[in-house]
Amino acid sequence: MAGLRFIAGHFAGDILWSALALVAIVGAHVIGETVFDVLGAACGLYLGWLGWTALTARRREGRAAVMTVDRPLRRGLIFGLTNPKGYPVALATFTALIGTAATSLDFMSLPPLLLAAIGGFVAGYVILIAVIGAAPVRRLYRAHELAIVRASGLLFIGFAVQALWHAVPGLLGTRRI
Repeated sequence: MAGLRFIAGHFAGDILWSALALVAIVGAHVIGETVFDVLGAACGLYLGWLGWTALTARRREGRAAVMTVDRPLRRGLIFGLTNPKGYPVALATFTALIGTAATSLDFMSLPPLLLAAIGGFVAGYVILIAVIGAAPVRRLYRAHELAIVRASGLLFIGFAVQALWHAVPGLLGTRRI
């Protein structure tokens, strides 16, 4: 139930960051790339911080969880709305799916694209909640929690490097077209 509450809160962030990613793809030539380079750099730095925090996590005393969440709905909402890693993930996904057609899209294309993304989020969340709620998955996670948290941290650091790799050249004026 806590996972369901967290995911429900996180959904708001998914919608926000997906909308921004779609605006970036459809309107980058109108809005300008600098705004998105700044957002990408901020995302990269945030991802790096999250990754480092997870990579250096330590086991708590006794059998306490490495990470705990009080008030999962509120935490999911705050995490979803303030966590800019949703933007680079959404941007990469949408670019892969519609990037070749971006020049033929306009802002009227955004509502149906966002509705399709929302349908995907809901389907994905249903599967995620079913899987993470399964007793064998919970046991596996508890048995290997610290290794999983640290591996996730390493993955986040990789995403941070990728986000910075693409954003910084634009901010420094050294981007190759």
